[in-house]
Amino acid sequence: MTSLGGVEMVDWNLAVATATRLVRPGPEVSREGAREAVSELRRHAVSSEEHVRGFTRMRPDRPAETDTPVLVVDRPGWVRANVAGFRELLSPLLEKVQERRSSTPGGAVLGAVGGKVTGVEVGMLLSFLASRVLGQYETFAPATRDLPGGPDGSGRLLLVAPNIVHVERELDVDPHDFRLWVCLHEETHRTQFAAVPWLRDHIQGEIQSFLGETDMDPSTLLERLREAAQSLSGARGQAAGTGEKTEAGRTAGLVELVQTPTQREILGRLTAVMSLLEGHADYVMDGVGPEVVPSVTEIREKFQKRRATGAGRLDQALRKLLGLDAKLRQYRDGERFVRAVVEELGMDGFNRVWTSPNTLPTKSEINSPSDWIARMRS
Repeated sequence: MTSLGGVEMVDWNLAVATATRLVRPGPEVSREGAREAVSELRRHAVSSEEHVRGFTRMRPDRPAETDTPVLVVDRPGWVRANVAGFRELLSPLLEKVQERRSSTPGGAVLGAVGGKVTGVEVGMLLSFLASRVLGQYETFAPATRDLPGGPDGSGRLLLVAPNIVHVERELDVDPHDFRLWVCLHEETHRTQFAAVPWLRDHIQGEIQSFLGETDMDPSTLLERLREAAQSLSGARGQAAGTGEKTEAGRTAGLVELVQTPTQREILGRLTAVMSLLEGHADYVMDGVGPEVVPSVTEIREKFQKRRATGAGRLDQALRKLLGLDAKLRQYRDGERFVRAVVEELGMDGFNRVWTSPNTLPTKSEINSPSDWIARMRS
């Protein structure tokens, strides 16, 4: 990454150190119990592959040995993997900021201080998320010595063992069934990207376009951040605690407010494709579930309740700030879209969605599956 006098815009090493120091310890598990959980997750990851690919009729057109790896990690391992992904994805944006700062008097000093501050902030964010993520398909994953990736940086699947054990205990569900259920969801994401070669580049292009449109004027960015803070604190004439409302009547999150009009258009397309991917994964794991996960109904019921309510007031506030509430809507809206299309067109008809970027649903079509169906039939 481009740096000024050896100083990066984000001190990534400090981000990892901060997150590792602040992340909460996982559940108490004996050494034998930990080994058993890791071993079982690896077995389920392998068996999930055939379950998912048979149900979805999506099979990669490439040798099995080139598939992306499946890694069972702890919370610090998840942090390290995500820092590597962030660093890769944000590199063009940070280089752009760095170039502008290099022409500013005192830019080197500001860069050194800012990199440390931002590193701590990123670390704090990751420490919050590291105890909540059960699994993740890391789409943009440069390989490292400790964290192998797929060919040409094509991703890796992470299963966060302590979080899975924590949630299965919290929900009081069968641990063997729950671990397989989680693997079915995450393997669906791995299959999506393995069977649809253009998908990764398409999403990366959209994200880079979004970042390329970022307003680099510090005063404008500060004003938007101030608007976001006022919105979240209930200022700007709103009743205390209600915040600023979007067109859907919900409180706007930080990510939604720090955008140009062009970024909102791009975000609309990204929201649609992410809703599709997440909803498809939910649909698949519930579709496969009854055959291979005996207690799937109980697991889904308890997990949905947990997903909707969060762990408490602070957790709900952070979810809103970070835009995680929007992710929850993606699961719900996307699953409803997939279910409606499969019921109308069958699985093969639904799979037309993977033909090209032009056949992906729009944001409005996610909420109105019949419109997408009509477009495909025209």
